[in-house]
Amino acid sequence: MPADLFIDTNVLVYAHDADAGEKHEEAKQLLTELWHSKPLPWLSVQVLQELLVTLRRKGIGAADARKTVEDYTHWRVVETDVGLLSSGMAEMERWQLSFWDGLILAAARSVGAATVWSEDFSADQDYDGIRIANPFGKDGTRQNH
Repeated sequence: MPADLFIDTNVLVYAHDADAGEKHEEAKQLLTELWHSKPLPWLSVQVLQELLVTLRRKGIGAADARKTVEDYTHWRVVETDVGLLSSGMAEMERWQLSFWDGLILAAARSVGAATVWSEDFSADQDYDGIRIANPFGKDGTRQNH
């Protein structure tokens, strides 16, 4: 696993969503590997917030959803502040992305992450030194990592 890896919300959600089929199993395996990697990957407060909301929306109880999110606070976490907000808006405008995707890029860039695992961006897209990799292939096989 690359030391400069940033994880987007969807990878975490699949690991905790038993209804995600093959992606659930693959995401669980990927996250098991990531939990044993050194250093642990990056994520952001935004990712943790989105994870909590999504788990609750999928019917996970409040206490279990909270515990899951708290577990991920042991990874390397990019804090949200006014500087990140400004950088996220700049990424949004530069790349014509949603605000939320702009914040993901800004968070990854702020810590020097060269790879973002996500399904929400175009796979293999390079955003000025940050490469997007979809850890799930179309047929459920891993790619780009």
